[in-house]
Amino acid sequence: MNLHTISPIDINAIVKYAKLTGAIVTAEEHQINGGMGSAVSEVLSRKHPTPQEFVGVQNTFGESGSGYELLKKYGVSTNAIVKAVKKVILRK
Repeated sequence: MNLHTISPIDINAIVKYAKLTGAIVTAEEHQINGGMGSAVSEVLSRKHPTPQEFVGVQNTFGESGSGYELLKKYGVSTNAIVKAVKKVILRK
């Protein structure tokens, strides 16, 4: 799902996919704290508690570089997303 806005957040779609999959991984090119994953977590905690993993920047300041290098450095690469998916599936 492409969550293109945090506010207003698409509560119905988030709950739909949580029920469909039984687990949620959010991935964002942003700080995890206070970001999209946190907003999704708020929805899930109220509407449909679901195991969740967060992929994003871990409380650090960004630097300059190529897109791929930065995604890898800050743990937002495809491999990081796959790792989070495997981790959350174990919690279903």
